[in-house]
Amino acid sequence: MATLLRTVIDASGLSRRHAFAAIREGKVSVRGKRRTDPSSAYSGGVVSLEGGRLAVGAPSKIYLMLNKPVNYLTTTSDERGRETVIDLLPDEIVAQGLFPVGRLDLDTSGLLILTNDGDMAHRLTHPKHEVEKEYWIALDQQIPDSLLDELRAGVEIEGAVRRPVNLERVDTDQPYEITMTITEGRKRQVRRMFEAVGVRVTVLRRVREGSLLLGSLQEGEVRPLSDAEVASLRGK
Repeated sequence: MATLLRTVIDASGLSRRHAFAAIREGKVSVRGKRRTDPSSAYSGGVVSLEGGRLAVGAPSKIYLMLNKPVNYLTTTSDERGRETVIDLLPDEIVAQGLFPVGRLDLDTSGLLILTNDGDMAHRLTHPKHEVEKEYWIALDQQIPDSLLDELRAGVEIEGAVRRPVNLERVDTDQPYEITMTITEGRKRQVRRMFEAVGVRVTVLRRVREGSLLLGSLQEGEVRPLSDAEVASLRGK
């Protein structure tokens, strides 16, 4: 049985934080009675938010891939009015309760999955599933093989050793380009790993997540995932 919080999120498109606040502030009613406990069970009936009836029901599952540009927040809303990845979505699907899976920093671009499927999001983000994430990286200087080997062996960040699954030079005539694959998603992990060996990342773009490739999707563009892509992400 769904909680009232989950029901309001799915039906309104609000972020978890804003839906939680709306319930706690007494703005939500079920069958005409005010409800203020977000964790209480919802067993059916008309749900209203600030007097307006919500269309409660099981929303169809949506899976999108976005090529996130820099300077967009990976969140559903921002109190300071800054642009978020939700602002890049078509108006007709914004109200379907989509949220970004994981995060890309403000100054990082590339592949970002958006969905309203919590189970899929959990599979892609929980450390136990070790879903690979590959990044294309441009550096501020040519990096010698010795530092690449140091990164492959692992560098310490916040008391823990972090190491890539794979780390290679890009096969071009540009000596500053690298690809790195990781399975963790620590805050600014890729940048901090290079900083640990004295090198600064100037451009960071995610080009793969699991089996899903960014491909030719242009920055700011979004496309639905195919059934085969969704099944592949599920490991089927």
